[in-house]
Amino acid sequence: MISEEQLDAFRVSGATIRVVRDAMEANDVHGIVVAWDETSVVIRRPSRRVVKLSRTYSFAPVSEERVNLFDNKTSISE
Repeated sequence: MISEEQLDAFRVSGATIRVVRDAMEANDVHGIVVAWDETSVVIRRPSRRVVKLSRTYSFAPVSEERVNLFDNKTSISE
């Protein structure tokens, strides 16, 4: 879970962040941190719509390379 300090740093800087929710890059949410509570974060998207997301997702600046948390490194052996 992302810390209060990290969220505050993103909010103060106004940096665009990427929220990785699943393995598909098309489902990432880009935007700026607006507010948060114990369990969720409010992100303002470029379209000015706001999205409330769980704090358990992966948060990183858009300038950094996307982290793939869902690599399929397991294989089924017979």
